[in-house]
Amino acid sequence: MTAENTINHYKHSAKAVAEWQKVEEIMAASDIDPGLHHLVLLRASQINKCGFCVEMHSRDARKVGESNQRLDHLIVWEHVGDFTEQEKAAFAWTEALTQLHKETDMAPLRKQMKAHFSEAQISTLTSMIGMINLWNRLQISNH
Repeated sequence: MTAENTINHYKHSAKAVAEWQKVEEIMAASDIDPGLHHLVLLRASQINKCGFCVEMHSRDARKVGESNQRLDHLIVWEHVGDFTEQEKAAFAWTEALTQLHKETDMAPLRKQMKAHFSEAQISTLTSMIGMINLWNRLQISNH
């Protein structure tokens, strides 16, 4: 895609993007494990088919110690034994909040999340998922 066919959101929405970056910093400073943080962002980006974000979050996950095997298996997390029950709860939450199917029953997912995370952590993870969906859409708008 040529530059004349894209929109420079970082230029034209600079103030908004700067505020989104501040939100990212707050979430990164939370007590959510950095590896899980990046896996959640990567999983949402995979669902949204955002190539830029998949590459970035794969790289960032490796920087905090994620293995290539776990990164390769993330897309099939339900069918492999590489992830903890806590991580699986976070991935199910990520998928539900990214795909937004009207038939999804959130109550069992919340119960599963509460078994593994505090309410503050669930709120942080929910914010992370919301933000990565925003970033994905920003990037995808120029695919």
